[in-house]
Amino acid sequence: MRVLFFHEISSIILPVIIHKQRNNLKDTDAVIANQRIKAPELRVIGPQGENFDVMKRDDALKKAIELGLDLIMISPGANPPVAKITDYGKFLYEQKKKARQTKAKAHTVEVKNVQIKPGTSDNDLSMKARKASEWLSEGHRVKIDLFLRGRIKYMDQSFLKERLERILKLVSVDYKVADDTKKSPKGLSLIIEKK
Repeated sequence: MRVLFFHEISSIILPVIIHKQRNNLKDTDAVIANQRIKAPELRVIGPQGENFDVMKRDDALKKAIELGLDLIMISPGANPPVAKITDYGKFLYEQKKKARQTKAKAHTVEVKNVQIKPGTSDNDLSMKARKASEWLSEGHRVKIDLFLRGRIKYMDQSFLKERLERILKLVSVDYKVADDTKKSPKGLSLIIEKK
């Protein structure tokens, strides 16, 4: 009786395991691959980008297995749907890499808050206006809140708006009003952004 060594066993079993794993791939991030593809005909793209033209699904799967790769749906909405023969892990890695790059390029705009009161001194106003100018130059929006307590809420609206305009005159960056003066639970507020 002959004893099989580990490398002999692994060379027999490993291809079978890999083939089974590829056929049982899960829908990670809505990727449709191998046996999960339901379209009867596919336009197939090869591993190096070559065009295999329109093929039956079973023929495309056989071709992918011959090459030791996976058949992955890349454009299910096309007529006929487009699939690519490639390595599943490499495909997922490239998708995640593209998503990271897109996220890095996208600039998120934050709304920064500056809070003032009707009696805020000129020195404090200039300091807060300097900070607002800095945020505007970074591309953020700035919400200026005029905090009103007690009976001050019932003061003349033109007086209160003039208090808001005091800080706007001190902002050094060109800005435009993105959201006009509105009443808020704490008082009055408006949002400005860079022109």
